Amino acid sequence: MRHHPARLIAKKRDGLALSREEIEDLIAGVVDGSLGDAQLGALLMAVCCNGMTAEETVALTLAMRDSGVVLRHEQVARPKIDKHSTGGVGDKVSLLLAPLVAAAGVAVPMVSGRGLGHTGGTIDKLQSLPGYRTDLSLARFGEVLERCGYAMLQPNERLAPADRRMYATRDISGTVESIPLITSSILSKKLAEGIDGLVMDVKCGRAAFLQEEHDAVQLMDALVATGGALGIPVHALVTDMDHPLGLAIGNALEVREVLRALDGDCPDDLREVTLALATEMLLLASAARDAAAARATLQRLWQDGIVRDVFRQNLELQGGDPGVLDDHELLGRAPYVLAVEAGRSGFVVDVDPLQLGQIVVDLGGGRRQPDDRIDPLVGIELCRVLGDEVRAGDVLAMVHAGTEREAHDAAARIAGAMPIGGERRQRGAWIKRRSGA
Repeated sequence: MRHHPARLIAKKRDGLALSREEIEDLIAGVVDGSLGDAQLGALLMAVCCNGMTAEETVALTLAMRDSGVVLRHEQVARPKIDKHSTGGVGDKVSLLLAPLVAAAGVAVPMVSGRGLGHTGGTIDKLQSLPGYRTDLSLARFGEVLERCGYAMLQPNERLAPADRRMYATRDISGTVESIPLITSSILSKKLAEGIDGLVMDVKCGRAAFLQEEHDAVQLMDALVATGGALGIPVHALVTDMDHPLGLAIGNALEVREVLRALDGDCPDDLREVTLALATEMLLLASAARDAAAARATLQRLWQDGIVRDVFRQNLELQGGDPGVLDDHELLGRAPYVLAVEAGRSGFVVDVDPLQLGQIVVDLGGGRRQPDDRIDPLVGIELCRVLGDEVRAGDVLAMVHAGTEREAHDAAARIAGAMPIGGERRQRGAWIKRRSGA
């Protein structure tokens, strides 16, 4: 490093702004190891406590992006737009949205992550598809993108390598919640994909990374502003994560829900959030004259089965078994499936996504540590949602578990997360805010 790390850390500790050259030097130290672990933790804490100016956040994002390979995809003539979600329970939108947008003529180069804690990961869901490969070379990633319009890649050590170390350090140093660090982490990886625009799904609610709406809006605004300053337009939606998205929670169960959705059987909230984000992607790509036209195109492609055909093509190109589209049982089933019954008559007055997500983790369907192995077959299928009227004995949900004891233990907890009362309650808006118009 050209600068002494302690001096730069102290400068940030004292609330002063770092220059672009100083930030570039620090990121170089992150990558080559000359910035020690204790120094990196101290730097992140200083940023978390004192924040960053807009100019610092732009410089940090750019330095992190340029710490590795930046893809161009010059062979792909289509506009290249990606979508990123801050994560939630039951969020399988990417699996539907990528083929939907590709079917509309927009390329989707999507690098996604694995799940950690109660939030599921797109890569874990995809890997529950028999044979499906997400560990593509960067060259193969580009080939699949060119041939079918979208490609799905797990994190690659050549893309934004600075973020890998910084993200891991944030997780153990109490600095996860910093808006500048979140912004630079997300955008550096996405901009390294070689995109022309990005749509953000910022979740808000009990099971979201940011539970309060004002925090979600702050992140949304930072993403839009930073992307714009770097020449990449960003549109963002704040969407509800006070309830699960869709009816399935757990990797193979969520894929099964996606396969049914491709055939037209899609829960209303999953359909609406997918269409809303896909509409933003088409607008960013100038692939539709307005939102109404974009939505009409997307609905037609979905209804006519074109999206299913694109999904099949990608499945074949990435090594998956296309037979799963016609025989969902190829995904497999957990050994024990148990109904969760209502103990009384009334209305479902809550469906707590955080509790349900944690139950799936405890069943083995999620990770507590990054290296944990997961069981793709376990999870929860909701049979009732908020506001539904039920009678005693009606089935609220189905629990899929590896052992009989785990199934019974989970069933009791699921009943507690879906209480029955005398008041009919309605879910709030699925789409809370929009920015980037």
